[in-house]
Amino acid sequence: MELILNKDKPQVLLVAEGTYPYIRGGVSTWIDDLIRGMEEIKFGVVFLGSRREDYEGIRYKLPENLVYLSASYLFEEKEKPKPHYIEGDEKAFTIVEKLHRSLKDDKSEAITELIDESFLINEVKYEDFLYSKRAWEHIVNMYSRYGATEPFINYFWNVRNLHTPLWLVAQIAKEVGDFDLVHSPSTGYAGFLSALLKRFRKKPFILTEHGIYTRERKIDLMNADWLSDEKLLIYKGSVELSATKRVWTRFFIHLGKVTYAEADIIISLFNGAREIQISYGADPEKCIVIPNGVNVNKLLEAYKRRPPHIPKVVALIGRVVPIKDIKTFIKAMKLLVEKIPEAEGWVVGPTDEDPEYYAECLYLVKVLGLEEKVKFLGFQKVEDILPKVGLLTLTSISEGMPYTVLEGFAGGVPCVATDVGSCRQLIYGGLNEEDIKLGKAGEVVSVKDTNGLAESYAKLLTDESLWKSCQKTALERVKRFYSREAFLENYRKLYSRFLSWQA
Repeated sequence: MELILNKDKPQVLLVAEGTYPYIRGGVSTWIDDLIRGMEEIKFGVVFLGSRREDYEGIRYKLPENLVYLSASYLFEEKEKPKPHYIEGDEKAFTIVEKLHRSLKDDKSEAITELIDESFLINEVKYEDFLYSKRAWEHIVNMYSRYGATEPFINYFWNVRNLHTPLWLVAQIAKEVGDFDLVHSPSTGYAGFLSALLKRFRKKPFILTEHGIYTRERKIDLMNADWLSDEKLLIYKGSVELSATKRVWTRFFIHLGKVTYAEADIIISLFNGAREIQISYGADPEKCIVIPNGVNVNKLLEAYKRRPPHIPKVVALIGRVVPIKDIKTFIKAMKLLVEKIPEAEGWVVGPTDEDPEYYAECLYLVKVLGLEEKVKFLGFQKVEDILPKVGLLTLTSISEGMPYTVLEGFAGGVPCVATDVGSCRQLIYGGLNEEDIKLGKAGEVVSVKDTNGLAESYAKLLTDESLWKSCQKTALERVKRFYSREAFLENYRKLYSRFLSWQA
């Protein structure tokens, strides 16, 4: 664990998996806004990443009330001890065998034992699992029982990569400094670390899920040609896919159950997500909904700079990664340009998170002859982009409550989105009858519906009366229901409730 900042004891410790402060946008924006919006609270951040070289460094100016920051990398070779011979403890490895069997047989009981520090830190040493004779015998035994359909070398590395991060996370739990409350924006490794901190430090634990982590990891796995993307913290090397994907999917499901069980409060961004959490094993009594909010007053300045006409520009603001389905946007732009030749599509967001996918998107643009029509602008300030575009779009295959839609509304830009996460609620209304009566702020289409996207873009860009109606609804909806002030007040009250326990 690399300690970057240690000015004071944080009251609230945020555990950020692959996000703040090393990646911009999405959950990182949420974390930055939360910290800056509560200047009276001292925050800390524990960053969990894949490998050091996967990140370009800190991408945010750190707020004054961020008093603690550490960074750990779960798939970096230098984090592992040097190889050496160890006999290993036979008794300890019966626990590892039970865990592995639960992942194969889809049972949850053994994964719960991961909360027991004696297993991760004391009974089974990290070096033992990596290099001992017992570990080798354990893997060979498990292979003979479960892995006959795939090459042993694939099975060996799959088992190693499946289990290794758990020891590292447990070690981090021992090294993290003191705090009053731990808050994780996801399940997964961040949630597991938070669950360990809750158990061992006897401190309250709040979980906020922006997207449903388990579902998103399933999507990542199902869409992977090879499990070789370390940013997803999955697996390095070629494997027999179906068996490996099943084990990894069960692994994340079980980590989610452990996180839900330890959390004192489980927060979702909209009611549909709460129902999914409950279906994955969360206690309904713990589950509440707190919507995101944006700085409406700040973005109204962008609205005031809008031109009198509707720019024939469709902007997708987001990371260039598969879950955002940039390729479907590119294909929709091909159809739109055939109807409106002067139209342009802008992809506004970082392109370095998945270089291979970005290269594939560039190639698709070239194949479709859209080099002058689809532009990748990289990261930009949203308030600079919004006055220049006629529509915001989101073509994701999974979302929570996307900040970009709310920011677009506050900047006076209607949105066309796929029917994922809270997008239907944001665009058509759904919080209550008052929200529904406001009308629609754009259009919602099915996931991967290229034709539906293109038709919606064309309809809104050419029908000024419809566009203005959607703009009016967008502005009114975000002011009434999704303000930054309401968002911060909800969390301020929640923090105050738990922090009072520490008095």
